[in-house]
Amino acid sequence: MALRSPASDAQLAEWLTLALSLAAAADAEALAGFRRDLVVAAKPDRTLVTQVDQSIERTIRERIRAAYPDHGLVGEEYGEAAGAGATRWYVDPIDGTHNFVRGIPLFATLLAVEHEGAIVVGVVSAPALGERWFATRGGGAWVARGSSEARAIGASAVDRIEDAQVLYGCAAGIEGSGRAPGFRGLLREAWRERGFGDFWGYMLVAEGAAEAMVEVGPHAWDLAAPLLIVEEAGGRLTDLDGRRRVDGGEALASNGRLHAELLRRIRGEATPA
Repeated sequence: MALRSPASDAQLAEWLTLALSLAAAADAEALAGFRRDLVVAAKPDRTLVTQVDQSIERTIRERIRAAYPDHGLVGEEYGEAAGAGATRWYVDPIDGTHNFVRGIPLFATLLAVEHEGAIVVGVVSAPALGERWFATRGGGAWVARGSSEARAIGASAVDRIEDAQVLYGCAAGIEGSGRAPGFRGLLREAWRERGFGDFWGYMLVAEGAAEAMVEVGPHAWDLAAPLLIVEEAGGRLTDLDGRRRVDGGEALASNGRLHAELLRRIRGEATPA
């Protein structure tokens, strides 16, 4: 999606440099706690949090404040702190905490920068996979694996549901929401379906390995970085009404070509005559 950035190239480069540095520090801390004895607590919504989630977010917030005292912050563990300027950061210290707790390597730190209301920098770093995805508005989407040079990524060219791989988060949650009456039918019609939740599904769409990712229940800090990376890869991310937003508590990411048809089928709408 060709949207113009309200930030300068110099600003984007500076913010991306800090975001990548923060991701590297978060990676090291997350790996140090992965598959170790953890202090795990349940939040009021029954999701889990560990001392590693909290420690990573504290470190990230401190470093952002030190570099940019006027920037705002929106984080999963410590909430929102208003800034004096037009820029704020979204922080998810460990997306996929339940995976992290159970020793499953599908977890990541998600960072995004919003400037004048537009997401302009996004980083998704999955240390146990050795992969990091990132994007700047207008600069394309990229993935770095291990010590290899980053390479550009792009959404797939698949244009038929019958040829599409459809991913989703919690199937019971999607169906129970009442927002996707055609979800089960879509899965039957698709070439292949798999339940790859959290950040992973969005990154697979951005890389062209899947055509759609459906989720109900995500927060803004879950979607801000994926939104930019998917869009810069040539895809789309909206809510289930087709509105481009990260705060709606639901998401459909796609390769772009199939977006309207996916929305129609998810909503259970009749095929146009």
